[in-house]
Amino acid sequence: MHETYRIQPGSKLRLGDIPSNDDAGLNRDDAEKEFKQLSKRLVDLQEILYAQKKHSLLVVLQAMDTAGKDSTIRSVFSPLDQLACHALSFKAPSQEERDHDFLWRVHQRTPAKGFIHIFNRSHYEDVLVVRVKNLVPKEVWKARYDHINAFEKMLADEGTTIVKFYLHISKGYQKERLQRRLDNADKHWKFNPDDLKERAVWDDYMAAYDDVLERCSTKHAPWYVIPAEKRWFRDLLVARIMVATLESLDMKYPDPAFDPRSIVIE
Repeated sequence: MHETYRIQPGSKLRLGDIPSNDDAGLNRDDAEKEFKQLSKRLVDLQEILYAQKKHSLLVVLQAMDTAGKDSTIRSVFSPLDQLACHALSFKAPSQEERDHDFLWRVHQRTPAKGFIHIFNRSHYEDVLVVRVKNLVPKEVWKARYDHINAFEKMLADEGTTIVKFYLHISKGYQKERLQRRLDNADKHWKFNPDDLKERAVWDDYMAAYDDVLERCSTKHAPWYVIPAEKRWFRDLLVARIMVATLESLDMKYPDPAFDPRSIVIE
């Protein structure tokens, strides 16, 4: 079922035409039971990934504000062994980072073999925020789609499996979430007035995301559009894709470099 949400290479799409509150007709109680089973399976698969040290996994999370990137990480990835699973956030680049090519800071933080890294925002900001805010000329950011595809292909060729999630919400849903933060004193810390500036150019961001999903969903680094307004369904779908992705690697525990039958522990 999760393949329904995968953007096939060369597809044409418009996010405004994709339901953001979809739940595939599932019952929430059944979905939460399945999620618990998938969570256990994901823990087992991570252990094999780490033990074998043959593969690495890069997870990219992109979304508009309030879509739930942080809560997705907490729900899906917090049960994993945090020694080998790292969530990394990309803010505005430092001066040193701006003095290098746009992928320089990202490449340093890709996962080593045996590890899972989750990018909370990513190199895609350089064809999203940069484009919407006109931070570089159009010919510069337009060339970056090909640079990103080549970068991800290189990572894949070197043993990194890549899976990318766009957490999809509507503008109306974002308004509700922002209003909740204003209405609840305990959530004021989560409200940033600058978010309203981003909201004012919602349509520009949607156009930018349309191009990202169309141009950068590849066989080796697919994008999935995850309906994110029902968080239980969002978590289930991400967990399903994560388990399917790791199972596709056909991993196994490494053979010991010794004969266990010859060991006697006194």
